[in-house]
Amino acid sequence: MDLKKLPPLKALKGFEAAARLLSFRQAAQELNLTHTAISHQVRLLEEDLGVLLFEREGRAVKLTAEGDIFYPVVSTALEQLINCSEVLRRSDQAHSLRIQAFVTLSIRWLARRLSRFKALHPGFDLQITSSILEGDFDEANEDVGILYAPEPVPAHLYWVPLFEAQLMPVCSPDLLETCAKEGVNKITPKDLLSLPLLKVYTADDHWEEWFQSLGIFAEISRNSIAVDTVAIALEMALDGEGVAMVNGPFADSDLKAGRLVQPVDHTTVAPGGWGMVCRQDHKNSPQTQLFIKWLLDDVANF
Repeated sequence: MDLKKLPPLKALKGFEAAARLLSFRQAAQELNLTHTAISHQVRLLEEDLGVLLFEREGRAVKLTAEGDIFYPVVSTALEQLINCSEVLRRSDQAHSLRIQAFVTLSIRWLARRLSRFKALHPGFDLQITSSILEGDFDEANEDVGILYAPEPVPAHLYWVPLFEAQLMPVCSPDLLETCAKEGVNKITPKDLLSLPLLKVYTADDHWEEWFQSLGIFAEISRNSIAVDTVAIALEMALDGEGVAMVNGPFADSDLKAGRLVQPVDHTTVAPGGWGMVCRQDHKNSPQTQLFIKWLLDDVANF
C-alpha cells in the first residue's frame, strides 16, 4: 500500500460535508469550523487531485462530474471507518446493551418480560430508551431497536420479525354496555362511528385501514380524540373514555382479565410488522445475539 498516494485525509471531512450539504457554510457549521477553513480544505484536495470538485456560483456550490465520482467513495470510506470504530469502542461493553423501543411496546409488552431476562443474566445491563414520535432506528446511539416498520428497513440494517401489527378495536365493558342492545355483547362496525374513537396521530391511518378492510369508507375525525401513543389510548379506553385501536399484543392481558373487550369481532393486519433491528455489522456481537435469541425464545414460550 503506497500511503503517499492518499489525498489529504483531514480535507476529506470538509469535502464530504460540503458535498452532502452542497454548502460550504453549512459544512462549516456542522464541523464547527469557519467557512474559510472548509474552502481551504477543499482547495487542498483539488490541488492534490488535480481536478475541480465543485463549481462555485456565488454562495451556491454544486459538484462537478469529478466531484460526483469522488463523493460516494469518500462517503463510503468514512462511514466504514465510523462503523468499525464504533464496534471497537463498544468491544469492552460485552455485558451491556442499549435498546430503543416505542413507548407502548416498552410499557405494555417489554417491561413485563425483562425480569425473566435478568433472572437468566443477572450481570447483564440493559438500557431502554423509549421513543414516541421517532419511528426510525437511532443506529448511532442504540444497539438494538424493537420497532414497528411499515416497510422493509434499509439494507444496511438487520431485521428480525417478532409479530404482525394486528389491528383491533378495544374498549371498556361499561362503554360497550351503554351502546349495545340488551342481551347483546357486540355492536356493528358502523355503530363504532357514533362512539369516541381514540386516534394515535403518529399512526392515525390505522382506524381507516381497519374500517376499509370491512368495506367502510367513512370520516372518523369528527368523533375522535387524538393522542400520541397507543399506551395513552389504552389508559383512556380502560377508563371508558373511548375506543382504542391496538396494533399489536398490547391489550392482551387486559382482554384476558376482562378489563377491556373487543366490541366488534374483526381483526385486520397493517402493512409491515414489529421486529428487532440492528446494524448489519453489529448483528453477530455476543450481546446482540444473546438478547435477540432470548427475546425470540421468550415470545415463543409466553
